Amino acid sequence: MPTLTWAGKDEATRAAKLVPYRLLEEDSSLSYGDAAGNMIVQGDNLAALKALLPYYRGQVRCIYIDILTQKTIQFNYSRRAA
Repeated sequence: MPTLTWAGKDEATRAAKLVPYRLLEEDSSLSYGDAAGNMIVQGDNLAALKALLPYYRGQVRCIYIDILTQKTIQFNYSRRAA
């Protein structure tokens, strides 16, 4: 299985383990329609991912994290056939 590697990965992994798990709190005033299992999680990226981990470990293939910057950034994703 392919793995991602980058400079500083070991330090980032150690720092991520120090972040505590948190519970997700639903805000029903922001809900619309029937519950289809989809959700938007607002908050710090690492804290949000750690809140989802107990529920979705091993089930998620892709997570999109919207990076907030002062400049507009365009990401081009091309899907290759496996």
